[in-house]
Amino acid sequence: MDFNQLKSITSSFTSTEKMPVLFLGHGSPMNAIEENIFVEGWRNIGKSIPKPNAIICISAHWETKGTKVTALQQPKTIHDFYGFPQALFDVQYPAPGSPELADEIKNLIKTSDVELDKMWGFDHGSWSVIKFLYPEADVPMIELSLDVYKTPKQHYELAKELNALRRKGVLIVGSGNVVHNLRAMDWHNPTGGFDWAIEANETFKEIVTSNDHQQLFNFFEKGPAFNMAVPSLEHYLPSIYSLALQEKDEEVTLFNDQLIYGSLGMLSFKIG
Repeated sequence: MDFNQLKSITSSFTSTEKMPVLFLGHGSPMNAIEENIFVEGWRNIGKSIPKPNAIICISAHWETKGTKVTALQQPKTIHDFYGFPQALFDVQYPAPGSPELADEIKNLIKTSDVELDKMWGFDHGSWSVIKFLYPEADVPMIELSLDVYKTPKQHYELAKELNALRRKGVLIVGSGNVVHNLRAMDWHNPTGGFDWAIEANETFKEIVTSNDHQQLFNFFEKGPAFNMAVPSLEHYLPSIYSLALQEKDEEVTLFNDQLIYGSLGMLSFKIG
């Protein structure tokens, strides 16, 4: 990409120091109205990084046919769950959107046609965690969808095309869970993990800290433990988006590293 093209793509945002990248293990929607160690971890990470010009969130809870990006001035808060207390449904996260940033992403991404979406909003994969980073809801945010037709490697390559935005004050956040098997949850084990969950979580951390990103593409096929940890891809893929943006010599800082209810991992990390 030449300088003039990059300048036109990012003209609506001022140049900044390189922003970090986050992956947030979001867990239960109930975290949005609770005080716990995970909420504390998200809140602390928000205080430790520069306030961004805008946020791009890649949420496990927006899967689409093709790649889409929200292009609304005022996205709605989506309560995409059921069976929870009314207090959770009452939560609103009225952050503005950014149609300008959506346009820039559409132009920036060359590996896929990107559709500007005006129907979606902020699903709980985004607002339930971002509300602790920026409780005033004063940072514009958009969501980038997960194309169900792409392989993990194709998602990784698409994510790399977003890298220029890190130097325009854009915070890119993947939101999912690396270990995520709701059918296997043990409600009597709130602070521990099954052996297979521990194995998968520890192996993933080894991959992350060794920067061996090639192993990310077939992580869930490495054996029974990994298939149990990642029975479907939607909660795993946001971690790939975050790691794809890691530049040479950038460190990864792990936090919220705890397995709960046997089969749910809250591992989060910061790059840069």
